[in-house]
Amino acid sequence: MFKTLKNDIPASIVVFFVALPLCLGIALASGAPLFSGVIAGIIGGIVVGALSGSKIGVSGPAAGLAAIVLTAIGTLGGYENFLVAVVLAGCIQLLFGVLKAGIIGYFFPSSVIKGMLTGIGIIIILKQIPHFFGYDADPIGDDAFLQVDSENTFSELQNAVNNIIPGSLIIGIVGLLVILFWDNVLSKKSKLFQVIQGPFVAVVLGIVFYLVTKNNATLSISQTHLVNVPIPESLNSFLGQFSFPNFGVISNLDVWVVAFTIALVASLETLLSVEATDKLDPDKNVTPTNRELLAQGAGNILSGLVGGLPITQVIVRSSANVQSGGKSKISAIIHGFLLLISVLLIPKLLNNIPLSVLAAILLVVGYKLAKPSLFKKMYQLGWKQFVPFLITIVGIVFLDLLKGIGLGLTVGIVIILIKSYQNSHFLHKEIDSADKSHLKMTLAEEVTFFNKGAILNELDKIPKNSHLEIDVRKTQYLDYDIIEILEDFLVKAKERHIEIRVISTKKTIENPESFVKFFSEINPKKSKN
Repeated sequence: MFKTLKNDIPASIVVFFVALPLCLGIALASGAPLFSGVIAGIIGGIVVGALSGSKIGVSGPAAGLAAIVLTAIGTLGGYENFLVAVVLAGCIQLLFGVLKAGIIGYFFPSSVIKGMLTGIGIIIILKQIPHFFGYDADPIGDDAFLQVDSENTFSELQNAVNNIIPGSLIIGIVGLLVILFWDNVLSKKSKLFQVIQGPFVAVVLGIVFYLVTKNNATLSISQTHLVNVPIPESLNSFLGQFSFPNFGVISNLDVWVVAFTIALVASLETLLSVEATDKLDPDKNVTPTNRELLAQGAGNILSGLVGGLPITQVIVRSSANVQSGGKSKISAIIHGFLLLISVLLIPKLLNNIPLSVLAAILLVVGYKLAKPSLFKKMYQLGWKQFVPFLITIVGIVFLDLLKGIGLGLTVGIVIILIKSYQNSHFLHKEIDSADKSHLKMTLAEEVTFFNKGAILNELDKIPKNSHLEIDVRKTQYLDYDIIEILEDFLVKAKERHIEIRVISTKKTIENPESFVKFFSEINPKKSKN
């Protein structure tokens, strides 16, 4: 693990700069104390990072839970009451891990996971453009289409164009150019430029620009466009920023409803992020999902106990980790310690970082997730891959993360049903010299009630005075619904003078009187089920 420190330390610094504004912005969007987001980021990095089996996943407060948290704080009558639900949610996640619920993540099609990554990349770009221009009406962690400031993703872009702050835009452009030049040119010339990451240099330049221009009427950047970390006056005031759960409300049914909601949504987001992050990992590591649920549960219990927001593994920070060269969990852990040390020792320095520079970092992260070449690749794979991919993206951009994934999954299931409908059988047709049709219907390995329509339609088309051969030699499972269709067809076949022959590996009969009897003889065990 420690052999990869040369990769993990630079990556952890980039993840730190990505995570800090997100922790604060998500807390603001959630209607929670700002420091609660930082607490969740610290615990997500250090505690979950240490317990997790993921080498490159990074955990912290999730934008997808912001709306749930905002509503729950009001419903439960205060933040301290809400923290009880966070602790209980962690306990429920531990139970999920023990029950091996981590397998759920494997049931999402690859096209949906790729659509999720691309959709998140697009939403990052769309949401960061206003901050890049110096317009910060919406918190930096809000990724839903309908925003907390009553605007939406696209109306916010129009507002940003009409409210450009020159100083913010200039240093944002400079920061973006530095990052691109560093990644594409300098990092290929010397290992030094791989150790010192472009985003770190961009942030340093941003701080210098702010300090130099703070008295310039044209180029100065206002406090509202800077990072806003709470500054403690002393150790006691720092400790005073922690909140503690009011366990007196633990018998309140609403608390348990919120706890189960958080546990389910946080677990699903985590499992989807795990699946997506593993696909991004150049080393192709596979994360143990049940262990991940246990780690997330432990993290949420601790976060709730000391006043933090709910935690999940998050794709934005995880992808930034991958793109910056992170190789092991040390990167996530160090980023957590950087959050802790920075808010303790240098909060004033952090509050000199322009948000447009951090937006520049996120714009690069977003582009790498949503490269145009990926759209071309998915299109070339055919409509069965491309449609769920595209629907997932549209859902994420115009709704939110979970709804977008839900839409993509629904479309994926429909396509599976269509494929199942189409691939239930193969019908070959020949006509002999006597103008008599000879047809051979070969049934698939598994034929279920989903295939009823296709097979029924095919049987109805068989002409009178034909000879039909039904080949079930490859069929391992034949649903009783299909046997019933065949039984009904026996009656019609006699009326239409259709001769039927059934072939299996065990027995072949001409004009069977009963398919139920036939299949019970060739496979008695399966016919009973």
